[in-house]
Parts: sequence; C-alpha cells; structure tokens
Amino acid sequence: MTGKRQTGRRRRFGSIRQLPSKKWQATYKHGGRTHTALTTFRTASDANAYLSKIEVDLRSGMWVSPDAGRISFADYSQRWLNERAALRPRTTELYEGLLRLHLLPTFGEVELNKITLPAVRSWNAELAERHKSTSAKAYRLLKQILGTAVDDDLLVRNPCRVKGAGNEHPSERSLLTHTQVALLVEAMREDLQLALVLEVWVGLRRGEILALQRQDFDLEQETVRIERSSYEVSGQRPAIGPPKTKAGIRTEHIPRAFLPMIHDHLDRYVGPESDSFLFQSKVGGPMRAGTLHRAWTAARKSTGLEGFTFHDGRHFHLTTYGALGATEAELLARGGHSNRSSSKIYQHANPVRQEMLAEALSRMAEETVAHLSGSEKSHGSRTTPTSDGAPEAPEGSKVQVTIGAGDGNRTRVLSLGS
Repeated sequence: MTGKRQTGRRRRFGSIRQLPSKKWQATYKHGGRTHTALTTFRTASDANAYLSKIEVDLRSGMWVSPDAGRISFADYSQRWLNERAALRPRTTELYEGLLRLHLLPTFGEVELNKITLPAVRSWNAELAERHKSTSAKAYRLLKQILGTAVDDDLLVRNPCRVKGAGNEHPSERSLLTHTQVALLVEAMREDLQLALVLEVWVGLRRGEILALQRQDFDLEQETVRIERSSYEVSGQRPAIGPPKTKAGIRTEHIPRAFLPMIHDHLDRYVGPESDSFLFQSKVGGPMRAGTLHRAWTAARKSTGLEGFTFHDGRHFHLTTYGALGATEAELLARGGHSNRSSSKIYQHANPVRQEMLAEALSRMAEETVAHLSGSEKSHGSRTTPTSDGAPEAPEGSKVQVTIGAGDGNRTRVLSLGS
C-alpha cells in the first residue's frame, strides 16, 4: 500500500474521503438517508471533528438536517409574516417595507442555511453607512425571522450576532423650555391647542391623543383614561385599536392648570355623545395624523422653532417628570412603556406617589402660567392668588397668558379657561 493515497476512511460513525481537490468530504447516515456535509474540509481532522459533533447532536436531540435550511429567505420571510396575524397593520406595513427595500435585495434568493455571520455583518455595515436608524430596524427584523428559523429547526444557530447592530443611537436633541412650550401651544390652530397640551403636560403619544373620546375624561378626579390608539395604513382612513402594549392602557393625572382648557374644548369642539372623538375629522371619525402634523408644522414655523419634532413634546414631559423625582418604574408607568428587563418586574409604580408627582407637575404648570401672564389679567378682571400663590381666575373666565418682552416685539395671548 506504500505510495498509494487513501481516499476513504471509515469511522465508527460516518465516513470521510479526500476529493480530487485535496479537500475532505464528510458523510453519515441517519433516518435511512445518507447526509453529506454542506461544506468540505481542509484536513481530515476537521472532517472528523465535524462528524463527532454531528454524533453528539444526534444523541442530544440538537441535530438539524443539512437539507432543513434549503428554503430561500424570500419564501420563509413571507411565510413568517403571514403567520403573524396579531401584528398591528402599521407594524405589518413597516415590516413589509423593510423586507422589500433592505432585506430581500440582499438575502431574498439566498437559502437560510447559506446566510452567514460575515454576510450579515457586511450587509449591516453597508446599510448603516447610508441609513443608521433604518439599519438597526432592518437588523432587528432579520434577527427575529432567523430566530424563528432556529426554533423551527431549520438553522442550528442564528447568524445575526453583530454586537450593537440592533441598537439605535438618536442624536442628542435640545430640550424644549417652558416658554417655548407656551409659544408653540399659542401658535397651534385653536381647535388643536389641546392636542399639544396633552402631549407636553400629560405625556400622551400622538396616536393616543387622536383616539381620545369624551368618555375618557374624569375632570373631577383630574384624570384621563388611555385605552386605545389611532393608527393609519397607507391609503386607508385612520383606524382605532389598542395601545402598542398592555402598559399603554393606563390612567394619567392631568395638571389642574389645564382643566379649564379641557372644559372649553369639550364644550366647543366635541359632540355630546360619550364616544365623540376629542379631535374629529370633517367626515367623522378620528382626525388624520397628517392634519395634526400640518398644524404643528405651521406652529413651529411661526415661532421659529422648526428644529423640534412633535415627539419632542413628550420627551419634554417625561424628562421633566423624571427631574421632579420620579423613579424608573414611575417613568415607565407615566409613559405607558413595557418593562425592558426582568429586574423591572420588582419595581412597582405607587399610585399615591403618582398623585404626588401629578400635584408637583400641576404646581409647575401653574407657576409657568403665572410667570408668563405678567399682569395676571383675565377678561380685564384682576385675578386673586390662591393659598399656594398661583393665580385663580374669576369663575367662568379665561386666563390670558400674554407672551412678550414689552420691547416692541409682537405680543401673543394664550387663553386657558372655560
């Protein structure tokens, strides 16, 4: 046998053979079929190590057939999406867009078991250079889909293991000031001023605001109940559904400085029925988000505050709430956020503490109104201070907040009241 190359070697489990390319191939039998490793190996030792691992996987129940992942990513991702009927329509639309624009062009025709960590890393790096935030969203979706493939025994391991690829790092934004908030509220279209107040001083999301109905307010208890959210899918009218998470269903305290404004809005703009929307479209039903956005854009432009987004109002609120001493659990409850880690399961928002924070927020809002009003006038009548020093308007009147430095610049008046 001297001088002859041994091209095949039998083992207790499986066999290896050397190909004309000098690479080594590994095969084994299981379930009445012969399975061949998807790759070849540089050395006989590597091929033997592969077979040893397969043998261990078979004994432990961790074995995945090499043929299992031979389905294209395009086919599997479509099946994955079709099986998620519980997704909100807007989320489905988002996922379809991410697949069409960013995932299928690269991975669509690739079989699942051919998607590798280096391929994912290269794709993510290239996309992140052009769209940092979008790349994080697309990566998280890819990881979800391939994670399900692992659960379905189509893959042994998820190739989405790029550290930090799913994290979004929004740029630091300037925080709105109390004066800027007052300017923006005053500049909003009159029937939409309350929308901004509910975002900035109660911390509601845009969709939650647009889904509010008359029955959601308990002005005696100074609270508003959030049980639904408005969402839109391209080409369709707004629809009403539950909030994004269970944590989104909550009761929020309203700073009492704005109770007269809510009374006034309900009287002037909202139908008498309990299910009348707070902000209604001309054809009935909830107002479109685009209508609110156009009013917000006009307000930003007229005040010179075009660098802020509508969501910055909610950011202002939660930042202010935290500055008042709210704990992490209380901030999560106020914002309607789900717990992000298991450690938060043991932190609970105390209802009494929530009322204390709402009281502090009310005083802060009243102080802002008092500071901006200057002369504390209301329909020509002089206000009288309450026991805590905040101005109290005569019954049935409006508090007029005069905004201006008295230096010849334009003066604005913001009316808060019934």
